[in-house]
Amino acid sequence: MTTFRSIVIGAAAGGGLPQWNCGCENCRLARLPSGEGIPPQTQSSLAVTSDGENWALLNASPDIRQQLIDTPALHPRSLRDNPVKTVLLTNGDLDHIAGLLTLREKQAFRLVMTAAIRDVIAENPIFRALDPAFVTQEIIALNESFALVPGITAKLFAVPGKVPLFMEGEHVDTELEGEQTVGVEMLTDDHRIYYIPGCAVVRDDLLKRIDGADILYFDGTLFSDDEMLQSGTGVKTGKRMGHISISGDDGSLKILGDVAVTRKVYVHLNNTNPVWRDGAERKLVEDSGFEIAFDGKEICL
Repeated sequence: MTTFRSIVIGAAAGGGLPQWNCGCENCRLARLPSGEGIPPQTQSSLAVTSDGENWALLNASPDIRQQLIDTPALHPRSLRDNPVKTVLLTNGDLDHIAGLLTLREKQAFRLVMTAAIRDVIAENPIFRALDPAFVTQEIIALNESFALVPGITAKLFAVPGKVPLFMEGEHVDTELEGEQTVGVEMLTDDHRIYYIPGCAVVRDDLLKRIDGADILYFDGTLFSDDEMLQSGTGVKTGKRMGHISISGDDGSLKILGDVAVTRKVYVHLNNTNPVWRDGAERKLVEDSGFEIAFDGKEICL
């Protein structure tokens, strides 16, 4: 009997694949007709349920309208209906909150976040489009258990990251640890699952927390720290953006390699990441026991 079902409705990092203004090799391949290149991917989000009726979305990407269309389990079941009962935000980045504006159509749901992420929403008047008569905002403290949807209990916990790009000042702490960037622990009667789409560095406390989990969805933004510089697509390293890279001695592939997690899945993959293509980088990741997420990837426990 399934007690946990998850669907990756968006596997890519901000901008998606292809990114609208990018002509890198991945984006070129993603623009080819179906079957000739690599499949396009939308921006990062995960849908979870325990009963198949009540769903939670972890983050609301700018692509949410298309994601809901592409996911039959999230279609309305009557004239006006929304199987999405809870939307949970893991940080205030645009690729995780902009989709809220698509969910303004006078349909009830619950918006769950930390106080720091709530402040990001509250300080921007455009989010007043979320009618409080329909959208209930719930502030969750770190490490506080709460019901995500029926059958799934969750906790939010701090992971190193940074404030959203549009809130950066002159000096940026890229390993800020608090309510600004969080991971999600999800528990059913039989299973333990983690969703961590953004993380700057993996410390011992995180390794201890995830040990023994059934599934870990983890930040796979860049394969190498200087990937965007080497590809000519950007001027920032992964560390500057608040994301640990996959490769290297301090990369997630090595650090998470020996942790006892049944399934390890990379999510939030940048359009430049070579693991989108068949090649040495993807083979290294898969031979190390990790999976690469894609839009529509489903795991049931």
